[in-house]
Amino acid sequence: MASAHISISRINLSHRSISPGLSGKRRYTTIARVAQNQSYWESIQSDIDSHLKKAIPIREPLTVFEPMHHLTFSPPRTSASALCVAACELVGGNRADAIVAASAIHLMHADIYVHDNMLLTDRVEPRPTIPHKFEPQIELMTGDGIMPFGFELLAGSIDPASNNADKILRVIIEISRAIGSEAMVSDQDYEANIDQSSGQQIHRLHESGAACGAILGGGNEEEIERLKKFGLYAGKIQGLLNKMGKNEEGKIELIEKWRALALKELEHFDSKKIEEISSIVTGDSLKFSCVGN
Repeated sequence: MASAHISISRINLSHRSISPGLSGKRRYTTIARVAQNQSYWESIQSDIDSHLKKAIPIREPLTVFEPMHHLTFSPPRTSASALCVAACELVGGNRADAIVAASAIHLMHADIYVHDNMLLTDRVEPRPTIPHKFEPQIELMTGDGIMPFGFELLAGSIDPASNNADKILRVIIEISRAIGSEAMVSDQDYEANIDQSSGQQIHRLHESGAACGAILGGGNEEEIERLKKFGLYAGKIQGLLNKMGKNEEGKIELIEKWRALALKELEHFDSKKIEEISSIVTGDSLKFSCVGN
């Protein structure tokens, strides 16, 4: 799978960066914590990949499933899908409760990325592209099929024995809004204009991912709303990092602001449980790239 690593810590934003001046014991503890956090996110991504490989095997007819499998796994990873699982676990849910929704969010990301990086797409600025193994018309049609397949996965996860139909319906609505009209709405202020350059759908997918995880994990309304806001700020940070290079000073200030707002939303939760999920904005561990990269 293609993967481009972007780290908040590389632009010295992490308040937990490892300093050479730390004592030996403290330095060891910091390194161990960073490794643990990164292992946590990587384990989530591995579970998502495994689920998708089972859901989209390469099988007959190859003209359908070979390009679908390729275009599902070729785009860089999005942290939005992993955030879905992390939010579920934070409110007391099990990873299995959110793995289908997380997989569906990845499929939405893949669909967006495929359409953004088609060979025939005109763009003002160059972007890294996925390996093009198939003709543009095949990629277009396959990309159009990936998104509804994500909703098919969600619908298929309804289990009468688990009485989860209401949760799944709410998740479908959340994801639909993230990739639909709400993703196209932007504020008319300076921050929104900078943010829109990195793609509204980046932060909307993160917002949706965190909300979906909280819903499936059994979070209450306040927890769902707080994690939804956390996801929004996390997505804004990830999206803006993808555009670093011009007017960096102003962008770094925005990232610092959004990080503080994101962490404020976690103050409601048990402090012993938030370290792993908070590392998505502190820069300690998560280094996945996002939509539009």
